[in-house]
Amino acid sequence: MVLLKAVRPAICSSSVFDVAYLVPMDKVSFVKFPLPASSLSMRLTSGNNAKLSLVQATEEPSMPIANDCAAAISGENLHQIATNGKATNIVWHKSPIGKLDRQELLQQKGCVIWITGLSGSGKSTVACALCHALYSRGKLAYILDGDNVRHGLNRDLSFKADDRAENIRRIGEVAKLFADAGIICIASVISPYRKDRDACRALLPEGDFVEVFLNVPLQICEARDPKGLYKLARAGKIKGFTGIDDPYEPPLNCELELPQKGNVCTSPCEMAETLISYLEEKGETSCFLYPYPVSGIKETPCFLYL
Repeated sequence: MVLLKAVRPAICSSSVFDVAYLVPMDKVSFVKFPLPASSLSMRLTSGNNAKLSLVQATEEPSMPIANDCAAAISGENLHQIATNGKATNIVWHKSPIGKLDRQELLQQKGCVIWITGLSGSGKSTVACALCHALYSRGKLAYILDGDNVRHGLNRDLSFKADDRAENIRRIGEVAKLFADAGIICIASVISPYRKDRDACRALLPEGDFVEVFLNVPLQICEARDPKGLYKLARAGKIKGFTGIDDPYEPPLNCELELPQKGNVCTSPCEMAETLISYLEEKGETSCFLYPYPVSGIKETPCFLYL
């Protein structure tokens, strides 16, 4: 028999545990989990070392466990079979630790900063500068770079219109997961089509998606041509290249636009500071200076607690 000791979690917020829902428990008790139908045929013999685990509470006899939390742990809320796209017979399993708990742990609000613009506009450079600036302030961020993602997750996608849309959809879904984890996700992708960017925005709660447009003219991007792609596109060796023979649809209502000021090129660090100033302003004006949503106060955009 395997003996497990349950210890009190370090973070305990009202979104998961509530003193109003005290569930009396004995010092030693069993936790029952429903057995899936697919495993009914499995034989539990002494040969396969299958054992019943005993769970022992090592603190007070009454542990504060919310009904929702107990249901999430036991699986009692798994009763609605759903179909999503081509995925059938799926069920969403609620976790006892939610987004607000993770944000409290990290002392920041998870969000997506979506940097869009032409190739050569400086998206990846600004993303790296922003990530470094956030890191220096003790904030956890992660970059989803368009080229980097195509090295793994999206390596099966081409640059045709349908594949480009799927590329952005996948990045948007991954960015959503990062934001849900309480991480500041910085997506630096061309994302040329407005409808695809809007679809990614729709994945997140209002205020959690910050669209940043690097508004650098085509002639400047082509003059930079850091990867030599414009030259290849002009020579006809690359088809469907954004800005040459495939359109780029600029944002209509982005949260922040970083324009090129004539021949003066703003440094990536200065752009990163502009972005951070925006996030600080949103935090100060929209969150009443509370580092974490307080019960009874509607959650509003608040990205940094500096």
